[in-house]
Amino acid sequence: MYESYFGLNTKPFELVPNPRFLFNSQSHKKAINYLKYGLQERAGFILLTGEVGSGKTTIIRDIINNLEADIALSMVFNTRVTSKQVIAMINEDFGLEVVGKDKVALVRDLNDHLIGLHARQKRAVVIVDEAQNLTPTILEEIRLLSNLEADSFKLLQIILVGQPELKKIITCPELRQLRQRISIHCHLQPLTREESEAYVYHRLAMAGNRNALRWNDGTFDILYGYSGGIPRLINVFCDFVLLAAFVEGTRELTRDLVDEVIGDVSWDRHLDSISPSPGQRSVTGDDQEGMADRLLRFEQRLNCLDAVQEGDGWIAKRLAVQADLLNRLAERHSGDIGRIESALARICRQLDGLIASSAAAKDATGSSTKPLDAAVDGRPTSPTPAASASGALPKKRLFGRRG
Repeated sequence: MYESYFGLNTKPFELVPNPRFLFNSQSHKKAINYLKYGLQERAGFILLTGEVGSGKTTIIRDIINNLEADIALSMVFNTRVTSKQVIAMINEDFGLEVVGKDKVALVRDLNDHLIGLHARQKRAVVIVDEAQNLTPTILEEIRLLSNLEADSFKLLQIILVGQPELKKIITCPELRQLRQRISIHCHLQPLTREESEAYVYHRLAMAGNRNALRWNDGTFDILYGYSGGIPRLINVFCDFVLLAAFVEGTRELTRDLVDEVIGDVSWDRHLDSISPSPGQRSVTGDDQEGMADRLLRFEQRLNCLDAVQEGDGWIAKRLAVQADLLNRLAERHSGDIGRIESALARICRQLDGLIASSAAAKDATGSSTKPLDAAVDGRPTSPTPAASASGALPKKRLFGRRG
């Protein structure tokens, strides 16, 4: 939608994990080298962890695109399954028949296939993504798959990829054998403030125009404060910043524009565990858990967003929905003003009535304070019944007039 306006060949901040846009931060470069080393040395288990949106899947896809020709790969994406289903998915990727077979037969077929691969001087690699969803029982089943080995190396290499919760699961006492077999473990750290700025320029350059935008002083600090250096959050925020700049017809990003746009998109305007200043950050364990919860909610929101993206028209649909919501809010606001004005008019009428009643009561009180024996039309008034002596009153005063 905005690519031609900024001189871009493609959208620079797509949410899909495209290895072409892989940015080698210090943490990402370390993880890639560890993975390559583990594959080269035929390590039995390799563990890769990182927060939601930190770039784990992008790294895995880059590794897959650069696998050597002698590697047979199985990729497990769906991890909310049983142990039998996990083995069946692995066998299917290796081209084995799985229909109508129990778990024992599936494991036997897999072992035979691994031996056959070794005889042809090939090796097998299984990558399990979102492994934090696996139960300890299923993880132990996967460990048992690695028992088949040659004299000096494993016939099956397994790479477990998951969120930080995966490390907590692996620390369970019943998984101590699995822990002992993990020879390589790397954890992806968020980008630093400087790396976040370099990441944005890197993706703009890969999309065709590094200088598509002019970032004013402080704008990257705002971006870093909201994203915490998480690449996926940076992608989301920058995509909407580009859209806002396109709508405004500008290429210059001010602090107010960036803060407003990112604040509207962000689930939480104030991430307590992240400091927006360019200095170093200090994050406690509780803050990390809070950050993980917020990232998980954002992940769910992105899944919903992915479900409604249909080609290039999804932006227009989203804007149309937002315009409809704004119209409804304006109508509601107008109705609230009308009701307030009616209530104020009613209160004013009630006040006027109270003022009139108070004035009338005051006048009546003033007239009733005259002396009881004052003359009326020059004649003295008769005493009231209350002022007469106690006892029966004269009948002529009750039943007739005085002559």
